[in-house]
Amino acid sequence: MPLNRRKFLGTSAASGVGLAVTGAVAAPSSAEAYGGRGGRGRRKKRYSFTVLGTTDLHGNVFNWDYFTDKEFDDKDHNDVGLAKISTLVNEVREEKGRRNTLLIDAGDTIQGTQLSYYYAKVDPITARRGPVHPMAQAMNAIGYDAAALGNHEFNYGIPVLRKFEEQCDFPLLGANALDAKTLRPAFPPYFMKRLRTPHGRDVRVAVLGLTNPGIAIWDKANVQGRMTFPGLEEQAAKWVPRLRSMGADVVIVSAHSGSSGTSSYGDQLPYVENAAGLVAEQVAGIDAILVGHAHTEIPEYFVVNKATGKKVVLSEPLKWGQRLTLFDFDLVWEKGRWTVERVGAQVRNSNTAVEDEKITRLLADEHEKVVAYVNQVIGTSMAAMSTAEGPYKDVPIIDLINEVQRETVAEALKGGAYASLPVLSQASCFSRTARIPAGEVTIRDAAGLYPFENTLEARLVTGAQLKEYLEFSARYYVRTAAGAPVDPAKLTNAEGIPDYNYDAVSGVSYEVDIAKPVGSRIVGLSFQGAAIDPKAEFVLAVNNYRASGGGNFPHVAGAKQVWANSEEIRNTIIGWVKAKGTIDPGQFASVDWKLTRDGTPVF
Repeated sequence: MPLNRRKFLGTSAASGVGLAVTGAVAAPSSAEAYGGRGGRGRRKKRYSFTVLGTTDLHGNVFNWDYFTDKEFDDKDHNDVGLAKISTLVNEVREEKGRRNTLLIDAGDTIQGTQLSYYYAKVDPITARRGPVHPMAQAMNAIGYDAAALGNHEFNYGIPVLRKFEEQCDFPLLGANALDAKTLRPAFPPYFMKRLRTPHGRDVRVAVLGLTNPGIAIWDKANVQGRMTFPGLEEQAAKWVPRLRSMGADVVIVSAHSGSSGTSSYGDQLPYVENAAGLVAEQVAGIDAILVGHAHTEIPEYFVVNKATGKKVVLSEPLKWGQRLTLFDFDLVWEKGRWTVERVGAQVRNSNTAVEDEKITRLLADEHEKVVAYVNQVIGTSMAAMSTAEGPYKDVPIIDLINEVQRETVAEALKGGAYASLPVLSQASCFSRTARIPAGEVTIRDAAGLYPFENTLEARLVTGAQLKEYLEFSARYYVRTAAGAPVDPAKLTNAEGIPDYNYDAVSGVSYEVDIAKPVGSRIVGLSFQGAAIDPKAEFVLAVNNYRASGGGNFPHVAGAKQVWANSEEIRNTIIGWVKAKGTIDPGQFASVDWKLTRDGTPVF
């Protein structure tokens, strides 16, 4: 039965311990067998079950790309969406027996597509008599047992998250999402379910949910003073022994945290962002971890626990519903209790499945509303623009983002103490497939430039800080000697740096010399034709992710904030296009930066 949040909060306030939820009674697994011999010649009792997992669904129900207005596809021909996941889940339940399976998620559910945006902002679920969120409808229909909170759950504010939680028939778990005043869990820390076996005693399976400490940075405006997010290892060490003492035979962690042990926010928080591997290594008593957040595919990965020497299996299914993880557990009855004899993991690819008509029919109306919304015409463009070369060239479409941000900040600062300072702007190539067509421009065209729910801020920086900021950004390029052949496909993403962590800054001119080592690549940094004075002051228009420390860029997180806005940059771009009516690249496009080698342009 679904966990009642009010009942849980009342119990946790009194005892600090979450509720144990008893699931449906399970029939014997087809995988059960009597094998091997125990004491007095009897065969050992065995039981098998499967835990299914998804993560980083990011608002994908249909195999549809709302920004291109057609079926989703990529170079690897992946498919996306809960409708396809539902078909895979049904197949596994048929194979294993439904009552011998659990279905969980590792977070980032309600942000990422125009479908999820529409029901947070355009027709919000928080409105009086508002709709039920499409992700809640789909996940309820598929029959999820529990889901961990992701950091993007907080993007639209706590009221939207709480309403989504209320609409779900399963608990949203966050053992390290604490009330800032009481330091007690603000969400259920765990979920527990009994699976019946043919051998007398049920198997008790506990799922502990952990979310990302980076929420305190990335969504500071929404959570500061309301919630706090300690480290995953700390809270796992607190809760796993409790779950074992409560009788859990199997403990699974659903962690919205990657496995690499790295952090994008440097030393701004004392907690590790991608801590799933550390949890497995440091906290005894865990059998498996469903990994999220990193948007990578890990079918099966074992980490040895330092205290016990036991192997813990980790698996991360690819984002957006492209993969489904299967943890297969084999248990044996020994010494009066169930013990995990073996656990392995694998992933299934959703591109092998057709969409489940039950899900597509359920949400057909919502899908059609959003398709109509994103195809509204809001202006015209005098030329076609594309981000295809944006990662290594200064292209007009990125200049458009910077122009919107620069104009917005300059207008906001008029008549104030900082009105006389030059306004610069940073932007990244968030998608290599975004485009603005020549002619009619729709909401989906404009929104496709900015798929994230970032808002705009203005921070005060010096010339010296700007140079260090740009040097940090230039780490993105693979060092390439002068005269060596250049392959654009191999030039970027050095050290695994994603496209969204390479910033181009407009309003100044500079070269990025990729033949030079990291830290000394920015050449000829100038403003209006003159070399920049290290002491000169500038206003930098910057998104809130970067301003709050995302990507660990130097200086900006500690810089003085001179203005901030609560509207998504995506909507600011849409409003700018509506107001202008016509997009003319000739009015804003310029080559402010370029890649060079020993002074010679690369392109």
